[in-house]
Amino acid sequence: MRPLSAIAHMERSPIRRIYEKAILMEDVIFFSLGEPDFTTPDRVIEAAMASLRRGETHYTPNAGLPVLKKAIAENLLSYDGIRYDPDTEISVTSGGMEALPLALFTLIEPGDEVILSDPAYGNYFDQIRIAKGVPVPVPALEENQFNMTPEAIRAAVTDRTRVIMLNTPCNPTGAVAPESLLREIAGIAEEYDLYVIFDEVYKYLYYGEEPFFNIARIPGMKERTVVIDSCSKTYAMTGWRVGWTAGPEAIISNIPKIQENLCSCVPAFVQHGAVCALRECAEDVAKMNAEYKKRRDAIAAGINAIPGLHAVIPEGAFYLFVNIKETGLTSEEFAERLLEEGHVALSPGSAFGPSGEGFVRMSYATSVEKIEEGVRRIAAWMKTLV
Repeated sequence: MRPLSAIAHMERSPIRRIYEKAILMEDVIFFSLGEPDFTTPDRVIEAAMASLRRGETHYTPNAGLPVLKKAIAENLLSYDGIRYDPDTEISVTSGGMEALPLALFTLIEPGDEVILSDPAYGNYFDQIRIAKGVPVPVPALEENQFNMTPEAIRAAVTDRTRVIMLNTPCNPTGAVAPESLLREIAGIAEEYDLYVIFDEVYKYLYYGEEPFFNIARIPGMKERTVVIDSCSKTYAMTGWRVGWTAGPEAIISNIPKIQENLCSCVPAFVQHGAVCALRECAEDVAKMNAEYKKRRDAIAAGINAIPGLHAVIPEGAFYLFVNIKETGLTSEEFAERLLEEGHVALSPGSAFGPSGEGFVRMSYATSVEKIEEGVRRIAAWMKTLV
């Protein structure tokens, strides 16, 4: 028989391996998965149930319901300051996770290169490969607040480069790209005729003083940017699987063609829940974000007080990227031993790219009480390494 395709030989993330080991253990503090611990707001649940009671249990348009696309356009205008035509420049997807490969399928041909930060969300690498592209990681170093430099991006551009992929606020580092950096990246994209995939799924989980900035606001960039977002992180709706793409009609018009051949459409009741989230849940978001900020401050202070560990205080998302290099352990060794010996689960930095080695990611999407207990356990375990 012919050998299986390269996809059959893709390795599973060590994040999942450690998590699956942890859930079989007792008395574990989890800092591993990037999922809000809040429940979806009640009003969203009620809106979805009302949709089901109305009998809205049938197929929906591949590009999404007009009412949701309009709500998305309203959100992009009010928060990002960018006007999109809901009929032609927005397409609804099964979460931001599906939106990402759909954008890649639309933008790249086999062998095209995609520049992304290193470390980056681990799924980016495989999504690019599934689309037959070549991921080109550019180091985003701790001394640069985990942001790529324009010089490093420019040095990575070749005649096969097609896309720059940006995630801000960033998973796994919590880094936020400032407007000044995004303007320099925009200049590179225009100079080399590149597209940008702008993943802003954590845009509301932002603690910085400067206003959040979307690269598509820069003149000339809306025409070459595909914005990715979803309800998952902002509204504690990870299990609902509803997201979207926004961009120029020439790109977005192709998304429903692929959608038709994958999951067909996003369920109507899910989309009506998303409409409610976007239009009625600002108060819920504010409460959750205030709690996330308390948690960020607690975990950053706790970890930075432990000899041998230190972390840059993140400006967004709900992750702390912890430097463990003084321990002499690899990131996987650190994560495996901490789980087995200290009963704390976190993610090895190597899962997020070569530059993630020497770091671990801690998700603080959990209570302050669990954060304090987890930090106490880490501090006690660290003393055993001396």
